[in-house]
Amino acid sequence: MPTAEEKLIVAVDIGGTKVAAGLVDPNGKVLRKLRAPMVARRTAAEGLQAVFDAVDGVFRDRRAKRATAIGVSVAGWIDSKRGVLLKAANIPCWRDFPLADEIEKRYGLPVRLGNDANTAALAEAAWGAGAKYDSVFYVTLGTGIGSGFVVHKEIIAGPTGAAGEGGHMSIDFRGPLCGCGKRGCIELYASGTAIAKRARAQVTNRAGRRSEILALAGGKLDAVTSEIVFKAAIDGDKTANSIVHQAVECLAIWLGNIVDLLEPEVIVFGGGLGQRMLSHEHLIRQAWETWAINPRREQVEMVAARYGSESALVGAAALCMRRSQVWKPRKSAKSANH
Repeated sequence: MPTAEEKLIVAVDIGGTKVAAGLVDPNGKVLRKLRAPMVARRTAAEGLQAVFDAVDGVFRDRRAKRATAIGVSVAGWIDSKRGVLLKAANIPCWRDFPLADEIEKRYGLPVRLGNDANTAALAEAAWGAGAKYDSVFYVTLGTGIGSGFVVHKEIIAGPTGAAGEGGHMSIDFRGPLCGCGKRGCIELYASGTAIAKRARAQVTNRAGRRSEILALAGGKLDAVTSEIVFKAAIDGDKTANSIVHQAVECLAIWLGNIVDLLEPEVIVFGGGLGQRMLSHEHLIRQAWETWAINPRREQVEMVAARYGSESALVGAAALCMRRSQVWKPRKSAKSANH
């Protein structure tokens, strides 16, 4: 068997349109990485073959002979104890699908399965921006909002691995209806999708017509993105600044609840909008004077994620590198159902 220093992990990150696979060393360094298209709206077998195609590419690297496990990160609701993907909005080909078992059968290596936001949190806590802290809250801000909480390098994800769905915590029970079925989820106020939607609505009314947002989008309303809104705000556009400040305040309310509930040592900001939101740290802390009652709220640090788009991939590897380096047998989906 390889020593701890030689141990490598094959990591897989599955999304709705792509599969990323890589070879990761014990220091969280990606030694090899490749991408393959994901066929999420075809059959379960075709979706699985897309994963195999990506992983096969990694195993063509001679160093992959030293791999001792496979870690898998996937968007959606998972049962990590059984290695089952319960459901995922952007991967409809799988429902109650024994993903870990299927991968184990093909490659003969133990497989660990985790939600992508949780694995990203683990990557940042293990080797990234949160490595020096004992308790790390990770938030990814992009098209949607995801989160994960890690204590002493272990994901706090509940008995099945489905906990940590922070993006669908409500900050207004009378708010708009979310696609998840709840009302007023933070994702409806502070995600990139929410910011762009609010901007498109405002630039069509009289007050927002003087905004440069639409001009930056080439005059096309459907081309307005959150990135354009932030750029216009930096340029001093009043409408854009109002939209950004509203999103930051909503994020601050949500994070204030997180601080009061979990009291993390650090909040790590990831995703495409993470750095932009973090640039408004002073507004978040100002809002916490109202929305966080924890007396040590000012000691909670805020930092930018290290791994960026590779966070879930690296986190998939981290699933397989527990502090004890001891594997616990995973009850298979088949045996769990009998």
